[in-house]
Amino acid sequence: MITPIFRIFDVEKAQEFYLDYLDFQLDWQHQFGDNMPLYLQISKNKIVLHLSEHHGDASPGGSIRIKIQNVKDYHDYLSKKGYRYANPGIEKTAWNTIEFYVTDPFSNKIIFYEECK
Repeated sequence: MITPIFRIFDVEKAQEFYLDYLDFQLDWQHQFGDNMPLYLQISKNKIVLHLSEHHGDASPGGSIRIKIQNVKDYHDYLSKKGYRYANPGIEKTAWNTIEFYVTDPFSNKIIFYEECK
C-alpha cells in the first residue's frame, strides 16, 4: 500500500477540510511534545493519507489521484455540503474517466476519479 503525505500548516483548517468536508476519519495523531509539529493519519474506506506539519516530510502543492466507485455520487454529496472554499466541477476526460478535484487549504490537490464503463 502507498500512503501519500501532505504538508499542512494549520490543524484546525486541515480537520475542517479532510474530516468535516471530505468525511475522512481521524485514525491517530502523534506529537513529540507541546509546541511541536503534529503528524496524523486519516482514512476513508480504503484510502489512507498522512498529514504532517513537519517541514521535512513534504512540500505543499502535491497532487494525488484516488480511484473511487460512484464518483458522481460523491461529487453530488460534497456539492450539497456548501463548503465555502470549494465548489468542484466534474468532467469526463479524453482518457475515459469521470473525475473532479479539490484543493486543500495548503494547495494540495486530490483528484477523485472513476473509469468509464
